[in-house]
Amino acid sequence: MNNLEINMENQEETEEKVSRNFIQNIIDKDLEEGTYHKIVTRFPPEPNGYLHIGHAKSILLNSNLAKEYQGVFHLRFDDTNPTKEKTEFIDSILEDVKWICGDLDTEQVYYASDYFGQMYEFALKLIKKGKAFVCDLSAEQMREYRGTLTEPGKESPYRNRSVEENLDLFERMRAGEFEDGSRVLRAKIDMSSPNMNMRDPVIYRVARREHHNTGNQWCVYPMYDFAHPIEDAIEGVTHSLCTMEFEDHRPLYNWVVQELEFETPPKQIEFAKMYLTNVVTGKRYIKKLVEDGIVDGWDDPRLVTIAALRRRGFTPESIRMFMELSGVSKAQSSSDYAMLEYCIREDLKMKRPRMMAVLDPIKLVITNYPENEIEYLDVSNNQENEAMGTRKVPFGKVLYIEREDFMPEPPKKYFRLYPGNEVRLMNAYFVTCTDYAVDQDGRVTTVYCTYDPETKSGSGFSGRKVKGTIHWVCAETAEKAEIRLYENIVDEEKGVYNEDGTVNVNPNSLTVLKDAFIEPALAEAGAMDSFQFVRQGYFIVDSKDSAMDHMVFNRIVSMKSSYRPK
Repeated sequence: MNNLEINMENQEETEEKVSRNFIQNIIDKDLEEGTYHKIVTRFPPEPNGYLHIGHAKSILLNSNLAKEYQGVFHLRFDDTNPTKEKTEFIDSILEDVKWICGDLDTEQVYYASDYFGQMYEFALKLIKKGKAFVCDLSAEQMREYRGTLTEPGKESPYRNRSVEENLDLFERMRAGEFEDGSRVLRAKIDMSSPNMNMRDPVIYRVARREHHNTGNQWCVYPMYDFAHPIEDAIEGVTHSLCTMEFEDHRPLYNWVVQELEFETPPKQIEFAKMYLTNVVTGKRYIKKLVEDGIVDGWDDPRLVTIAALRRRGFTPESIRMFMELSGVSKAQSSSDYAMLEYCIREDLKMKRPRMMAVLDPIKLVITNYPENEIEYLDVSNNQENEAMGTRKVPFGKVLYIEREDFMPEPPKKYFRLYPGNEVRLMNAYFVTCTDYAVDQDGRVTTVYCTYDPETKSGSGFSGRKVKGTIHWVCAETAEKAEIRLYENIVDEEKGVYNEDGTVNVNPNSLTVLKDAFIEPALAEAGAMDSFQFVRQGYFIVDSKDSAMDHMVFNRIVSMKSSYRPK
């Protein structure tokens, strides 16, 4: 190997190392040192709402790491709080994770509630070790005793109960003898710790709530900071990835797995959240939008829940591309919604057929075209992807064109139809405007043209040139459709939230066009089929409201992009 080859190889190795994120570097080191032999990751949502775009980062980070290291990925529901959890949310999360990951076996799905028995035994173990006690302080008193960021807390007067008394009281809590909130089990750590999470945190509380999985079997439930490390340890999770707000919780996470003497404890690693500009992700805000009827559900296409993005027409591939561009680090940053739109355009442009639809129609009559004649033109399904083939599109004397494609008195550099001007009808003929008609309000209703039969698209015509090309649909064969155009649900000029905490709703976030016309092939599309409407953007058949006798298309994204990849 010569020096040039050696230098190139060293450069490739350096570039590979630089491109790896800090979590991969930690895992590489752990495997090299033999800390772990098989990588196990998990995505642990609480089923108290629908997942949003930010959760997609965690799903993909954890599942991709498991694939990269030939390990195992778990979807685990952290269902330890029955007051907020619903089966509806579990079902939606399952669908979302399967959709993003592309595959998910039932063996990969876990429930924290399946470990309630083990968690209870672990709580007893801490009591027997003198590391946990039953406390009778009220929530308000506990806050007073907790101290502040600059002042240490005070020990509970119940902190030094005997092991026997604590065991008796905790078992009576389990038996349902005490009212909700009257007693809790607390870890005995350090009330003077500078980390507030270590000041004898609550690890169990009484809550008489029916649980979706365990019914009324339990009336005591573990707190998240106690349950989570146990769940990870039981499942053999090696790297417990969470967002940066849990960094201060890591000492408690480590304390739990150490005191419970797990042989190979998991390692918690924090990474920066996914922030998307000018969107609503808070569950309580989305819930309010749903309850107030501003949106039609958690999957309304104006939202950024994963269910909403799927209904809007985003693909798993576009979400994955977006996450790759966003990257993984500890530094908080935000991504622009335009970058997400860029990703879906990039994913769809070579995959989807380019069809014709007229959203705001006026008639175009070709006065010299034969009466009652329909001809079928050969049209490419995607000019950038010849493998998608061609289709036959009907053409006749009367067409629909976009209202914006004709102006009686156009400004300079307007190259579409106006009296005396000639344009190409896409995939068809040159036409010249001869006249137009208006209604009683002065709005244009019909444009009259003549066509030149020698200018048929694909005929090899090489005569005069025209600057404008417009799309159309044949009036005789066109199908009517409802088109929904979306903007950000947030009024970006005013910010996301009002002073009272409500969302600054954009009044123009949804525009419904009920009298659009589509070419007949589109009328055969099924729910979730997507297309490019030439010159208009990408659209998808709505999965909730569309029917064969009432086609509804959602605009996924317009054709124009303000984002440029770096």
